[in-house]
Amino acid sequence: MRFPTLQTWFGKKASAATKGQRKDRSQLRVGIPKVLNIWTTHQFWVGFLKELGVSSENIIFSSDTSEEQGREFGKGRGTVDCCYPVKCISGHYGELIFGQKKKINILLSPMIHSLPSALYGHVEDTVTCTRVMAGPENIKAGFLKERDIFAENNVVYASPFVSLGDRHVVTEQIHSSLKDVFDLDAEETTRAVTRGFAALDDVTERIRRQGREILSWCAENHKPCVLVLARPYHMDTGIGHEIEAEIQACGYPILWLQYLPTDPDLMNWLFEADLKVGRIKSPFDISDVWTSSYSSNTNEIMWGAKVAARCPWITCVVRLSSYECGMDQPTYTPSQKIVEATGTLYFKFGDLDSTKPAGGIKIRVETISHYLGKYSPQIIQRKLSYLSPHCPLAELNSPTEPSAAETARITVV
Repeated sequence: MRFPTLQTWFGKKASAATKGQRKDRSQLRVGIPKVLNIWTTHQFWVGFLKELGVSSENIIFSSDTSEEQGREFGKGRGTVDCCYPVKCISGHYGELIFGQKKKINILLSPMIHSLPSALYGHVEDTVTCTRVMAGPENIKAGFLKERDIFAENNVVYASPFVSLGDRHVVTEQIHSSLKDVFDLDAEETTRAVTRGFAALDDVTERIRRQGREILSWCAENHKPCVLVLARPYHMDTGIGHEIEAEIQACGYPILWLQYLPTDPDLMNWLFEADLKVGRIKSPFDISDVWTSSYSSNTNEIMWGAKVAARCPWITCVVRLSSYECGMDQPTYTPSQKIVEATGTLYFKFGDLDSTKPAGGIKIRVETISHYLGKYSPQIIQRKLSYLSPHCPLAELNSPTEPSAAETARITVV
């Protein structure tokens, strides 16, 4: 979408510019709605924009989803969609357009087709949910149905189609989509995309290292932790309702699926038995439990369930899912069976929407805390008995051997 204001953003004419000279984009203000898969890819966009010369203070993310945000900025802009996290985007768009003291110039809302994933190369594909991918264009319609809200506010709407899971095509995708918006040439697009992936990889690796530190602490102190199986947008306090924070307040460390440590020594230790018998080709192979491995978030949920079933100190899994999520529903039973195969605790919040029943959540969190305190020691010892004593996280005492009844009853999926 092009507007007359576009040509005024870059003061120097092309004929007067020195070849290869960095264009001045420091005054551009770019708004990014903090929704959907932006929750795990935002560092790519920050790195990309900073390499183009956009100042850090001019990269503006919307706030977490809230009822107030929707009422103030999204009212009357809704479009038809059964996915609650997609519906919420209208409030984020409105906040970026109407709610800034200093107006934005560009609203950048990418349609993310595929995602970077630790499972890349071990599964069929890492594409996103089609509703989530197309969500930005769906919500845009609500700001065009009566009149062009973007044009009225001198905002350029930019929605590049990007396959972040297939890095070799991203530069071309972004250049073709954003060359007019940011006055991009091919060379600087390549640099910016490279910087974006470097920033994304750096933050992902740092958080995964923190995840390993949590597991190491649990191993050394014989303490349990909790794994959250969810989609990236459940980190949004208005979508996931901070359920994991309530559990952490009870004294249990939290690991998020998207940032589980993937170090080869740890993964090979957890999946050693499966690798030896040829059940799987690698620790990231999920073909033994999920053959239609095309969807990135779904693949990772199934893989996370397998990790939780094997990792001794993950004694509880909390599954978060939004109301009527069609992508999640086929995974409910398989993921629960995988997790519970080793006696690991499993709790599901499967109908999250705009309401936050504080009383109900508090009661369920108290229940989770009770069972964690009561059963975690047995769960840890049971799962240790299935694994090699050569744990890469800590020196361990010899695990207690399971009884014959336990061996007959429990089958690791």
